[in-house]
Amino acid sequence: MARMTCKCGEVLSNTLAPNDIQLRVFTDKEWDDIINIGQIDTLDLPDPKVDVWRCPKCKRMYFFEDGNDKAALIYRLEE
Repeated sequence: MARMTCKCGEVLSNTLAPNDIQLRVFTDKEWDDIINIGQIDTLDLPDPKVDVWRCPKCKRMYFFEDGNDKAALIYRLEE
């Protein structure tokens, strides 16, 4: 569980479960690999390789890779 401050000043946290900050995003290839395993319980789903957080205030998206606590990519809405 973590928290950070968005560039807009909004405090983002994934301490509540469920929450509206952290997104579960799989690539199409990752998802295909998961469903081809066969019968899988939803509790056994692996974590996505990229952790994505979305700010509810400004809609910036933060992408974390390889368990790093510093965002590898940050996107902001232009319009």
